[in-house]
Amino acid sequence: MSASSKTGDNAGLASANAGSSRLERNRTLIRWWLYGICLLVLAMVVVGGATRLTESGLSITEWKPIHGVIPPLSAAEWEEEFAKYREIPQYEVVNKGMSLEEFKFIFWWEWGHRQLGRFIGIAFFVPMAIFWIQGRIEPWLKPRLVVGLVLGGLQGALGWYMVASGLVDRIDVSQYRLAAHLTLACVIFAYLFWIARRLAPRESANAEEARALGGVGWLFLALVFLQIFMGGLVAGLNAGFTFNTWPLMDGQVIPKGLLAMSPAWANLFENVMTVQFQHRVTAYVLVVVALWLMIRSKKVSGRKQVMMPARHIVGFVALQVVFGIATLVMSVPLHLALWHQAFAVFVLGAAVDYLAMLKGPYPRPAVVES
Repeated sequence: MSASSKTGDNAGLASANAGSSRLERNRTLIRWWLYGICLLVLAMVVVGGATRLTESGLSITEWKPIHGVIPPLSAAEWEEEFAKYREIPQYEVVNKGMSLEEFKFIFWWEWGHRQLGRFIGIAFFVPMAIFWIQGRIEPWLKPRLVVGLVLGGLQGALGWYMVASGLVDRIDVSQYRLAAHLTLACVIFAYLFWIARRLAPRESANAEEARALGGVGWLFLALVFLQIFMGGLVAGLNAGFTFNTWPLMDGQVIPKGLLAMSPAWANLFENVMTVQFQHRVTAYVLVVVALWLMIRSKKVSGRKQVMMPARHIVGFVALQVVFGIATLVMSVPLHLALWHQAFAVFVLGAAVDYLAMLKGPYPRPAVVES
C-alpha cells in the first residue's frame, strides 16, 4: 500500500471518528434536555394534582394564553378577577361568602399551574429551535420532536376545555376531561422519555430476550395508562374521600351498589363507588403483572441489563401501593396525595425504561423505525 493511500485511510478514519464523537455529543445534549422536560412534566402533574385537591382549577375563568401571564397587580384588578369568579356556579354552591384573601389562595394555585405549562412550552420550543438551526438534530429525530411540540399544544387546549366544563352548569370540572388531561400529560412524559432513553448509549436486551419479554412489558405499560386514567376519574369525582378503609371497601370485599346506575356502563365513569373499586382492582392487577414481569425477566435472561429496570418497576409499584393505601385511609391529605400522583409517573417512567431497554438505542446514524 502506498504512503498516499495510507494517509487517505487515516484521514478517513479520523473523519469518521470525529463524526461519531460529534453525534454522541449531540445525542447526549438532546437526551439531557429531554430529561429536563420530563422533570418539568412531572412537576406539572404534581401541581395539577394540588390544583385539583385545593379546588383551585376554576378560579381563573378566562383563557388568555398571552395576557394571562400577568397576574392582578392592583386592588382593582384583584376585585375584577374575584367578581368573575363569583359569577360561576362553584362560588355560589361551594365558596359563597369567601374572602378576597381566600380567593387569592386558589387563584395562585391555578395561575402557577398555567405559568408552569407556558414555561414548559418555552423550555421545549426554544432549545429545539436552537438545536435545529445548529444542525444538532438528526433528520429522523426532527419529526418526532415536532410531534412532542404538537402534543404540548394539544395539552394546553385540553386543559382549557377541561376548565370550561366547570364554568356554566357544574361546580367542578368534568371527570372525563380531567382524566383525559392527566392521561395526555403522562403520554407526553412517556413519549419524550422513550426518545431520551433510546438516545442513551446503553447495553440492551438481545433479540431473543426482546421477543420473549416484549409482551409482558407492553401489557404492563397499557395497564399503567389505564390506571392513570382511572386515577383521573377518582380525582374528578372526589372518590378518594369516600370508603376510606382498606382492604375492605364499605365493609365488604366486593361492595354492593357497583352497578346502581343505569345504563350499566355509566357506573364505570360516574358511580363514585365503582370508580374507586376499579381503581383498587387495577392496582392489584398491576402488582401481579409487575411481579410476573420480574420473574419472567429472571427466567428468560437474568442479566443485569434486563433485571435492573424490572426491579425498578417492582420497587416503584410497591411504593405507589403504599402511598395509595395511606392516601385513602387518611382521607386524602394533600402531601400524601401528591406523592401518590408523582409515583404514578415514576412507575410509568420505569415501564418505558424497561421497554426502551428491550428495543435498544437508536441506530447510528440511520433513519429508524418508531
